[in-house]
Amino acid sequence: MNILRELHEAETELVGKTVVLTDGKAGTIDRVSLDDEHGLRISVAGHDGRWPISTVKHLED
Repeated sequence: MNILRELHEAETELVGKTVVLTDGKAGTIDRVSLDDEHGLRISVAGHDGRWPISTVKHLED
């Protein structure tokens, strides 16, 4: 239950924020998900794929 609560909190905090990833992709976070291997992963609008939260280089409101 704690994991789901933390996931919901991360969604609330991150969805809609603008990010730049370490590989240069940029956009707005449109989804946060949980991965058994990497933990939190994000989807960025306009880009196919999901990236570990650790690849966020810059986060902006």
